Amino acid sequence: MATSVNDSPTPGPSFEGTPLGGSHAASVSYRERRAWIGEYFDRTAAEAWKTLTSDAPVSRVRASVRAGRDRMRSTLLGWVPPELHGKRVLDAGCGTGTASIELAQRGAEVVAIDLSPTLVQHAQERAEEQGVYDIDFRSGDMLDPSLGSFDYVIAMDSIIHYELDDMIRALATLAPRVRDRMLITVAPRTPMLSVMRAVGKLFPRGDRSPSIVPVSESAFRKAFGAQPVLDSWGMVATRHIESGFYRSMAIHLQNATLDAHGARRS
Repeated sequence: MATSVNDSPTPGPSFEGTPLGGSHAASVSYRERRAWIGEYFDRTAAEAWKTLTSDAPVSRVRASVRAGRDRMRSTLLGWVPPELHGKRVLDAGCGTGTASIELAQRGAEVVAIDLSPTLVQHAQERAEEQGVYDIDFRSGDMLDPSLGSFDYVIAMDSIIHYELDDMIRALATLAPRVRDRMLITVAPRTPMLSVMRAVGKLFPRGDRSPSIVPVSESAFRKAFGAQPVLDSWGMVATRHIESGFYRSMAIHLQNATLDAHGARRS
């Protein structure tokens, strides 16, 4: 049974004891980064993130980021069918819930999870304002095996904070429980992004983005292909989105055991 938007998440970030899946149970770097991300988004940037993902006035820097995120979300959601009745979708790192709401409006059974209880609360409120009451909102780790299995996973700008090895292990942890597609983003390692990251440190703290880990497409492909758990998965498409200070690359990962019509190959 989906959780109503009236069911509030547990107040305050709690990362100790949050279930981890697969090999990530032994990843100290993942645990440390997860704690930092939760702390940042829950206690430092929650209100700024709520504003960024709304239509409220923002600075020129943040306006460019907002436009880029809108284009990225449209790209990822364009890689899933418009009709999602009977499909189960994980919005991994749901933030303030914009993608979750659209997926639910398409008919999907959505599990929306984020490390920040504050952002999840904002997402619940927005869903309620738009008349969407059947999203299963949760605060916790996107790799929690108790979340169950899914047809699609969308992880927009949520694994970009982890080192490449942890990114790949996260996908390997999710993959056995995903029937069709994983649609993710990574921060592309380019000279321009390196310059922009350096320049970004000169902006007021309120306009800075959280720390990300740039990765080249070739390095991602090599690491992805070297992970045995992902042998049945392939990279179908990539797309770069650039808008001012927003630089991200969408990656469409497809379960290769399915044919073009979504039926499982024998």
